[in-house]
Amino acid sequence: MPRVELSPKDIAIKKPYLDWGLTEYEYDRFRTKLGRLPNYTEIGLASGMWSEHCAYKYSKPVLKQFWTKNERVLMGPGEGAGVIDIGSGKAVVFKAESHNHPSAVEPYEGAATGVGGIIRDIFSIGAEPVALLDSLAFGELDEAHTQHLLDQIVAGIGGYGNAIGIPTIGGETNFDPTYARNPLVNAMCIGVMDKDAIQRGRAAGVGNAIIYVGAKTGRDGINGASFASAEFSDAEQADRAAVQVGDPFMEKLLTDACLEVTRDHQEALVGMQDMGAAGLISSSVEMADKADAGMTINLDLIPQRESGMIPFEIMLSESQERMLLCVAAGHEQEIIDVFQKYDLDAVVCGQVTAGHRYQLTFKNETVCDVPVSLLTSDAPVYHQKGQRPARLDQPATDFAPEITDLHDTWLRLLGQPTIASKKSIYRRYDAQVKTNTVVTPGSDAGVIRVRGTKSALAATTDSNGRYLYLDPERGGALIVAEAARNLVASGTEPIGITDCLNYGDPTKPEIFYELEESAHGITAACKALNTPVISGNVSLYNETNGIAIYPTPMIGMVGLTEDLHSITTLDFKRPGDLVYLLGRTGADFNGTELQKLLTGGIAGRLFDFDLDEEVTVQKLALNAIRRGFVTAAHDLSVGGFAAALSEMALAGQLGADLQWDVPASYAFAESAGRFLMTVPAAKQAEFEALLGSRARLLGKVTAADQLHIQMQDADVQLTMAELTQAYEEGIPCRMK
Repeated sequence: MPRVELSPKDIAIKKPYLDWGLTEYEYDRFRTKLGRLPNYTEIGLASGMWSEHCAYKYSKPVLKQFWTKNERVLMGPGEGAGVIDIGSGKAVVFKAESHNHPSAVEPYEGAATGVGGIIRDIFSIGAEPVALLDSLAFGELDEAHTQHLLDQIVAGIGGYGNAIGIPTIGGETNFDPTYARNPLVNAMCIGVMDKDAIQRGRAAGVGNAIIYVGAKTGRDGINGASFASAEFSDAEQADRAAVQVGDPFMEKLLTDACLEVTRDHQEALVGMQDMGAAGLISSSVEMADKADAGMTINLDLIPQRESGMIPFEIMLSESQERMLLCVAAGHEQEIIDVFQKYDLDAVVCGQVTAGHRYQLTFKNETVCDVPVSLLTSDAPVYHQKGQRPARLDQPATDFAPEITDLHDTWLRLLGQPTIASKKSIYRRYDAQVKTNTVVTPGSDAGVIRVRGTKSALAATTDSNGRYLYLDPERGGALIVAEAARNLVASGTEPIGITDCLNYGDPTKPEIFYELEESAHGITAACKALNTPVISGNVSLYNETNGIAIYPTPMIGMVGLTEDLHSITTLDFKRPGDLVYLLGRTGADFNGTELQKLLTGGIAGRLFDFDLDEEVTVQKLALNAIRRGFVTAAHDLSVGGFAAALSEMALAGQLGADLQWDVPASYAFAESAGRFLMTVPAAKQAEFEALLGSRARLLGKVTAADQLHIQMQDADVQLTMAELTQAYEEGIPCRMK
């Protein structure tokens, strides 16, 4: 149905803004600061810009505590993506974004446009996108709805990334009932650029032109920012019109055109920004705000693919593959010619003005005239007070599993979807397009070489909502540590993170407590590991019928090595190599995959975590790898020793004969700060001298077609065929 504009008086009476996510208090605040009744367009713009997705009105006080700077950081949070110096005159650019709500409603397009949006964030800085990763979370695979979501979301990610020609080099996929109605779809993109060519999203210089480039504007994704800041309910049907539709082939043209402008027309380009959440309004008003300038835009000049669009729709549409540029006056045609060469729309639609007013005209009438700051820095910020959830104060109980059949439990655990092989997922992605990929999905981290240098970048995405549900602060630190372990196991030094903070309704004190406490844990771990937060995204209101998901921050981390020879993978390389376990193993079972497998859920207090010891073990492990002592390395996380050992054996198609004098249950403990490593016999003395008591020799890699592990109270033999069946069929069998 066509949208009907209401008069300012009717808006005050009928309150349509309540359906757009604004409260009555916020309407009154906007009206008071404006000094008059806002019109339909103006209050619509406020609903988008004052949404949590754009204004971070509940999360901003929490985000300010993040540690965002160190000696490598060239640009931190606040722009399209963050930038880190990687030497040789180069910089890595990366960011992650969530597309949870759109993917729940329209899984293919929701996931595809999530990929498209994060790619634009990268090239808006002037970087060439070189790699993609994802982090997905679903309900249990015994539900047809979950199977449909998994199939279509993976298809959307692959369909967009493959078509545009950017390799998907890694990711994670988790399964738990908490995500049944609220799947998590987090996408991460990495770019590389010359560090002296960084672009910023600024509209500076009175009289400079504002140029709209890319696809035409339609009615898809209208007010998607507000949609992303609302809960789901069985009583209300989700708005499918709030989901965008993507075109990866046009995105490829837009990428190439924008990179040509940043490379060859630096004198003309003043600033550039993606039209992401809240579309044209967010990109334009944020560019003006960052330059402390004003702006005027003529909406009649905006390329439109549908007739009869009103200003509200034009400004809040989230049609994909669009960018906004600020160009020096007199250079307009020079820039337009570049985009026309790629058959893309490029039109001058406005200009930078003196003062600080944001003005829109439509059909020769002014339809918006507000201070720039009213839509940006004057958005409300709520200093919520958290309340510790009662579940965290329950008497401490430690899950103490009794493993009566180690063989059966091992195979059952290996087949759990969260642990089982994700090959059926990532084989739908092109991991090697552009021929820079050194390590493809399936190892601890994806690795790409940096062309023109001797360096390589590793990247991983990690989350574990179960840990945070039992202890938000400790769980937050554990996720950062797990990401860093993945990079260390790949032979790279962790250098920085991006995040997607996926939580429930922040207006609920218990949910805000989870957000705030987990940020404390994330910050502590980032400082200890020297991995600053350079970019990120907040996705709140992940609830259905008032029930929230587990607090699930996703950490996307990047590592660097200046020596490709230090790149390490998890697969056993040759018989006779010695197998070592690094780090301490304890009776750490609360919140683990084993507890979920045996009891159907998680409970108790999360196990202890020594951050200082974690840092020490990681430094020793990386040192051992760089000194050439290690032939294979794998971190221990979900599923513990059993999962890690099985994955190493299966990847190398080699067995092992091990002896570990601990209870059988310890095979499934998820104690932090641990690695499995293989070491050539000739390097044994040097390796043990370096690691000391932190490394325990368990046995050897063998040519046998089985794993043999003798433990304190069990002796188990697992054939390669058994391991393969459990691990490889865990997801495909359930999808059938």
